[in-house]
Amino acid sequence: MITILSILQVLLTVAQWIIIIQAILSWLISFNVINTHNDTVRAIWTALDRITEPFYRPIRRILPDFGALDLSPLVVLLIIWCLQIAIGRLALWWVGAGAL
Repeated sequence: MITILSILQVLLTVAQWIIIIQAILSWLISFNVINTHNDTVRAIWTALDRITEPFYRPIRRILPDFGALDLSPLVVLLIIWCLQIAIGRLALWWVGAGAL
């Protein structure tokens, strides 16, 4: 069980970094530091968008429209952090219960 929880922690950490990288990339694209005319940038942006869109879509339906400001990555990060805390506590409980 601890192995499964550890794998979940790693997957959540990877998802967290993907969201952070996508947010930074979107800022760089918005401020014209990099542009999507470059094939590599466009490929990375498309891949990150396809990975994260299933997480953002349900949250975007719930959140009100703030115009150009998209808060769905922040909400997803908060959910991931809450899940990581819950998994950590579950792992501690599991280890404590197994020691008895």
